Amino acid sequence: MLNHIWLAMLLTAMFVAGLTGNIRPATDAAIKASEVAVTLAIGLVGVMSLWLGVMRLAERSGLVSLVARALRPLMVRLFPDVPADHPAMGSMLMNIAANMLGLTSAATPLGLRAMRDLETLNRRPGTATDAMCTFLAINTGSVQLIPASAIALMASAGSVQPTAIVGSTLVATFFSSAAGLVAVKALARWPAFRLGPVDGPAEVPGVRTGSVVSSAEPGVVPEPPRLLTAWGRVLLGVVLCAFVWLVISQAFPDLAGRGVGLGGPGWVRLLNSVSLLAIPMLLTLFPLYAALRGVAVYEEFVEGAKEGFQVAVRIIPFLVAMLVAIGFLRGAGAIEGFTDLLRAPLEAVGFPPELLPMSLIRPLSGSASLATLGDLVKTHGPDSLLARTAGTLFGSTETTFYVLTVYFGAVGVRRARHAVWAGLVADAAGVIASVVVCRAMFP
Repeated sequence: MLNHIWLAMLLTAMFVAGLTGNIRPATDAAIKASEVAVTLAIGLVGVMSLWLGVMRLAERSGLVSLVARALRPLMVRLFPDVPADHPAMGSMLMNIAANMLGLTSAATPLGLRAMRDLETLNRRPGTATDAMCTFLAINTGSVQLIPASAIALMASAGSVQPTAIVGSTLVATFFSSAAGLVAVKALARWPAFRLGPVDGPAEVPGVRTGSVVSSAEPGVVPEPPRLLTAWGRVLLGVVLCAFVWLVISQAFPDLAGRGVGLGGPGWVRLLNSVSLLAIPMLLTLFPLYAALRGVAVYEEFVEGAKEGFQVAVRIIPFLVAMLVAIGFLRGAGAIEGFTDLLRAPLEAVGFPPELLPMSLIRPLSGSASLATLGDLVKTHGPDSLLARTAGTLFGSTETTFYVLTVYFGAVGVRRARHAVWAGLVADAAGVIASVVVCRAMFP
């Protein structure tokens, strides 16, 4: 599927560039996009090394298995092909939690780790499994509690109530996520996407389900971590209580005797406070928990961090291919031309034509869609219905093609099957829900 989409993007861009005379801008945009792709991948090295190292500690200490067991009933229903005690369950949960809190710097490395864990169960190398497609559908559904980027942009533009889009985003992201999950489960049964039987053993050689095996060391089962002592439990409890107090003091400064805190309603301040302190908490608790269970934290962290550079290099060709096609399209003026062509039909059905460029760009590029949101906010005002709808749309949809390119590229998947269509269905549902919900909430 990605083969046809990529070729169609290139051919469309060339055709439009020829009609509009934008051949030179389209060429320059394509070349610039190739440079940006490499810069993006290299920029991921540090943050991926950090979070893959942290995940190594969580895995070795048994924390990943503990989290997976806690949510086993839900995860087993969503991912019936993944053993309930497989490391992939914990990795996916960590990624979903990071996405919900808006921790993009942590979500991508954790998602890449989850894909690598899922690849250990893949008996068709190069082809996405049902579990991989479902995981990508959840990511492209963009489950997010706080649209931090959109709120920050609207606040900087002088919005009276920048957090007004939190409620509308929650509703819209519910519909986009639900649509993505329904689509990915339904499309998996279509003959065109259904996977046939595979001859061979039921498990991938070298992978033992139920253990904390690292996919970097297939077949090697480390010594189980020791049990927590009573003093260890007390210390963990003290640290957790300290973080709870920090969250409350940030959200409700009056309780801590501070005069300045986060803005917005109480529940929004609480969620913002959790998002602010989530990364410091993870960077403290994971190593502490691992150390209390007898794990050599420094050595294991370094071993996990080594994988960051390898993953970043592996995704460069995939990023170059997709970003060049996107840059070629934008430089040719294809998106603007498509908007002008559909302006009248969109107005007839009540869809604001000004939102179409962002709706088309959002699945392709996060930075470009954020810039489009900024332009809409500046032109129409940060508290206008159009700006709030655009902010809701930004928070309830995802850069589908970027996510697919990075995650599948990291494990060498070239046949995406129905993951692309499920992601686009989620994006479309998010766009429609954003318009409907914002019209109801902001008359």
